[in-house]
Amino acid sequence: MPSVRSLPADIAAAFEATSAGRGPFGVQWSYVDEAGSTNDLAMRAAEAGAPDGTMIVAGAQTAGRGRLGRTWCSPPGAGLYVSVIVRRAALAPWITLAGGVAVAEGIRAATALPVQIKWPNDVVAVDGAGFRGRRKLAGVLAEASSGPAGVQHIVLGFGINICDAAFPPELASRVSSLETELGRPVDAGAVLAATLVALNCATQEIAGRGGEALLSRWLALAPSARGARIEWDTSSGPRSGLTAGLGADGALLARTDEGVERILSGEVRWI
Repeated sequence: MPSVRSLPADIAAAFEATSAGRGPFGVQWSYVDEAGSTNDLAMRAAEAGAPDGTMIVAGAQTAGRGRLGRTWCSPPGAGLYVSVIVRRAALAPWITLAGGVAVAEGIRAATALPVQIKWPNDVVAVDGAGFRGRRKLAGVLAEASSGPAGVQHIVLGFGINICDAAFPPELASRVSSLETELGRPVDAGAVLAATLVALNCATQEIAGRGGEALLSRWLALAPSARGARIEWDTSSGPRSGLTAGLGADGALLARTDEGVERILSGEVRWI
């Protein structure tokens, strides 16, 4: 484990102000200046017995990753790079959607920026050009550890671009930061605390009422999940259709000439 130090002052102050709303999230934490991947650190902590809600935060990542094995650009001082441990196995089917809702609601609560969700795990800014003009602000990655009895624990990681960074040229036109979108400084601690409050709310709601209420909240944050033209890859070649909401298991539904299809994984392109 890299050397651990105190939480930055802005995060510590925001955490003290939100202790009643965060539930288990962030009650125990580790902050490191740099990590390979906060998900890797959190997974090792979970395997060593760290409790539900334990949080790992890094100032930078050298091997951050996203969905489909992609690299998550994590330069020093430019974003929030966070992973939390979830030990409630019943949350596993919903945790990626819950993470997307929590990050989107956390950003909205802390900054008033009207972000949206892009299925399955991206949080984006959208301008007057419509959804095709989206710019990625944040992403979520859930990884589970399973044994003979099923899921043992889940690590939910999320990265949020807070301020300007030197993104690689191939990403520069497709990513942005909260400060770029707002044109003003952003309190990273407030964003993180609000995200964990929203995550606690979402997980409590799932535990008490199942996933239906979460799906409704997710859809309200993801207008592109209905009526948008998309293309996706299948074993028999690319397919296209119009988005038609979410299935009960979180699959993206697409209406084609042959009927409604379910998309559970893979790359989806909005066209």
